[in-house]
Parts: sequence; structure tokens; C-alpha cells
Amino acid sequence: QVQLVESGGGLVQAGGSLRLSCAASGRTFSDYAMGWFRQPPGKEREFVAAITGSGGYTVYADSVKGRFTISRANAKNTVYLQMNSLKPEDTAVYYCAAKYGSINPPRVSYTNWGQGTQVTVPS
Repeated sequence: QVQLVESGGGLVQAGGSLRLSCAASGRTFSDYAMGWFRQPPGKEREFVAAITGSGGYTVYADSVKGRFTISRANAKNTVYLQMNSLKPEDTAVYYCAAKYGSINPPRVSYTNWGQGTQVTVPS
């Protein structure tokens, strides 16, 4: 199992940027595909982005494509989500998640989850 802890959330004005981090511990980090998800207020959790264990392939939800970038530093056991041009509709609790092995399918089957970090973009 891998344990995950997110950080970096906060309040940011529309058009601003934030970088979320997710620190992992417990297993060989590069063996895990990683994903970011979010849960807006009153809505279900949704997929945001995913990255392979090597970092060589990424997938994004259409709603964040071109604005968000997922990356990872395996030497630091950390995955990041750089969020630019933030919009009020990006307001949510953001979660990182891990699954052993293949990224596919990228939007489901994650087995380990962090506790979440709040991102608020006022309208």
C-alpha cells in the first residue's frame, strides 16, 4: 500500500495559479500510476488528470486541458498538479490517488486516496 498526503490548496482569485503536491510513502512510487480528482460542492467526485509511473504519458479531463499540468518527481515520491487560469468552477476538494501498475483505464480503479485539499476560486 501507498499512503498519500496532499498539500498546496487555498483561496486564489480567478485567473490565478496554484500548485498542488501529493507526497507518497510506503512503496516504490514509480510502480504506481497517479491521478488527481476533485469534488465540487454538492457534486460527485470527478477525474482531473493522470500520469504513468514513469511520467511519460498524461491524460486530462477536457475541462482542465490546457490549464492544468500533472507531473511527478519520482526521486521525491511526489506528484504535482499545476493549475493555471483558475476559474470559479474549479472550486473543489482535490484528491490525489494511486494505483499499482498500468494507468489504463486512467479515470477509474484507483486503490489509494489522500485526504484531500480545498481549492477555492471566488466568483
